[in-house]
Order: sequence, then C-alpha cells, then structure tokens
Amino acid sequence: MAGEKMGQTGKWPVHGWIGLILIALFWILNWSLPGTRTHWSFFPLWLGYSLSADALVFCRKGHSLLTRTPGVWAGLFLVSAPAWWLFELVNLRTQNWIYLGKESFSTFEYAAFSTLSFSTVMPAVFGTAEWVGTWERVRRLGPGPVIRKTPATLRGLSAAGSFMLLLLLAWPELFFPLVWGSIFCIIEPLNARLGNRSLLDDLSRGDWRPVIALSVGCLICGLFWEMWNFYSWPKWVYRIPYADVFHLFEMPLAGYLGYIPFSLELFALYHLVTGLFRRDKARSDLRL
Repeated sequence: MAGEKMGQTGKWPVHGWIGLILIALFWILNWSLPGTRTHWSFFPLWLGYSLSADALVFCRKGHSLLTRTPGVWAGLFLVSAPAWWLFELVNLRTQNWIYLGKESFSTFEYAAFSTLSFSTVMPAVFGTAEWVGTWERVRRLGPGPVIRKTPATLRGLSAAGSFMLLLLLAWPELFFPLVWGSIFCIIEPLNARLGNRSLLDDLSRGDWRPVIALSVGCLICGLFWEMWNFYSWPKWVYRIPYADVFHLFEMPLAGYLGYIPFSLELFALYHLVTGLFRRDKARSDLRL
C-alpha cells in the first residue's frame, strides 16, 4: 500500500537490464521494419517495459512484486488478457477504436496475437503504479475525503454502474465515455461484499494514495501505449464522437482522461479474479 515504509534501496537489478534491452530492440524493430510486425513485437516491447517498471520499484524500495512473489507477477499476465477482452466486448457496441491491419490475419491468428498483447496491460500498469507510490509527494499526502464502505454506498455504486452501462449500450454515440467507470462501479461493491481487496478499504480511511498511484501510473502507461502505437502496424485508431480534436498521437487529448478510471477497473477486476483463489480474500500482493 502507499503508506508502506521504504526499505533499503536496491541497485538496478538484472531483470531491469533485460527490460531495457527488450525495449531498445523491439522499439527499433517495431518502428523501422516494413509490413506487419507489431503483432509479434508488441509483447516483448511491453514485457521489457514491465520488467523495467518493476526494476524502478526495486531501486526505490529494495524489493518489488517480481522479487517478492514472482509467481504472482507472472499471474498478472494471465488475468490481464481476459480483463482487456471485456473492454473489447463493450467496444463491439461503441466502436470507439478499430484496428488497422486486422485483415492480414485469420480469426485464430488475430485472437492469439491479441490475447498475447493484452496480457501485458496489468503488469505494466500495476508495476508503474507501485513505482508512482514511492514518489515522496505521493507518500506524504495527507488524508482526503472519506468514503465509507456502508451498505448504502455499495448499493449506490452498483446502481450507478448498472445505469451507466445500460446508457452506453443503448446510446453508445452519446454515452460511450461511461465504459470508463461503469465497470468499476459494478465490480468494486461486489469485491467489498465478497471480502476481496477493495479500494474502498483505503477510501474509508481517507487514504487516496492507492487511487492516485493507480491513476498516474496508468496515465504514464497510456502515453507509452499511444506513442509506441503511432508508428506501429497493425495499429489502433480512434473514432470518438464530439471529442475527436487536439490529438496527442492517435488519441484525442480528452481521451487520456479515460486512463484514470480504467486503472481502477483493472484493480477491481484483478481482485475479483484472484479472490476466487485466495483463502485470505482481503490480502493483496499489490503494494501501491
């Protein structure tokens, strides 16, 4: 958690050097080779990013998720892919992003390469978020507004999330931004009721540091996603009604705001899945 005391800092670890080598090699290959190449270069590029982010944590704390519990770190890849497929399912209705070059692959190839790429989302976001949580300015933040984990709060979140999801499915052209938030509002109360780790555990104490670490960490990842995507092939492009202006790479500037609730949704989805396999459901290996 964000309030964790800093241990003895560590030197740059071996897996960090591996990460930097992967980034340098596959960044160059992805931006320089002709034809289709991102379908096989995306995973090692983002594996390199995830290893490097974990190494940054290790340098600040003297430990990291990979060095503490390597099995849990590897498990992030398994949970990440189906979590992102959930957003792809919603996008079938909203059509806010499409993949150029998709026609070069069979259905099986597209599903396989996409799943491999989607598996890197959670390791990248959670590793970056843990690093952000070590920043002095974040660590020293005082208590903020308290959100009690009461039955009324949980019912209100569930109702709001369900209503938001219905709106965006019924009128996607108007309410498409609600995908970034509706899933969190639906799953977070479910985690609380099941006894899983929940951000409401922190917010009920007025501790907003995990939320801030996740939000900033995901924004950092978002900048790298959009930057590396710009000269990729295949690549994604956006179709965003009434906000498709002032682009930074392919993404409209307003679209970057979606990374903030997206980070909270990833956290909720991860603990919903891992809660199925833990005896101590409230325990989490993510130390934000």
